[in-house]
Amino acid sequence: MKFTTTLLSAILAASSMATPTPVAIEKRATTMCGSWGTVATSGYTVYHNNWGAGQATSGSQCTTFNSVSSALSFSWSTSWTWAGGAGHVKSYSNVALEKVNKKISEIKTIASTWTWRYSGTNMVANVSYDLWLAPSVGANNQYEIMIWVGSYGGAGPISSAGKAIATPTIAGTKWNLFKGPNGDTTVFSFVAPSNMGDFSADLKLFLTYLTASQGVSSSSVVTSLQGGTEPFSGTNAVFATSKYTMKVT
Repeated sequence: MKFTTTLLSAILAASSMATPTPVAIEKRATTMCGSWGTVATSGYTVYHNNWGAGQATSGSQCTTFNSVSSALSFSWSTSWTWAGGAGHVKSYSNVALEKVNKKISEIKTIASTWTWRYSGTNMVANVSYDLWLAPSVGANNQYEIMIWVGSYGGAGPISSAGKAIATPTIAGTKWNLFKGPNGDTTVFSFVAPSNMGDFSADLKLFLTYLTASQGVSSSSVVTSLQGGTEPFSGTNAVFATSKYTMKVT
């Protein structure tokens, strides 16, 4: 959850929780409009998380958790209007699978599907996965791996070089890869060449590339896996996810 507009960078914090267990379908919609609303269900957590709202001169945001099916497919939406604070992310509404606590080398697949749509006026925002890696279980995160499947209005990733350091082809798409620091955390950002509102891939492939080509250790521990949107500014924006799945095997 760390992003920039054009060459500006902004940050976010992450959390932790459990492995999924199938449950009966959740039919109750829950809307959160405060700063830190959460819904924990089926071993995942839905976060509202207006962590950067203090940078805005005006605006608001609400996140609605619609449902999770017995197949652990999530539906949720976020509506927002933010003004001011150019270059600063205002929030990161997302669905998180936490306390994964497995080494990259121990993971076979991280299967994910994501069907989403975005609308709004003068939007600067992104849609992205956020994968966190630590050197060991319980240690502070060392790497943040972003996978940008959507970008609007010139939003761009953290970048020390100000340009892509590589253009790997992963899961059938040629990505622009950026790298930069966020405090003690190294951020790798894979940015898609165009918005991918119907996305499906094994996210383990991105980690495998990093261990083979970018010096990330295969013994790094995956701590948390998230997917959501970060807005910078815009009016009457609506981010709607009709299907989101994340499973580690």
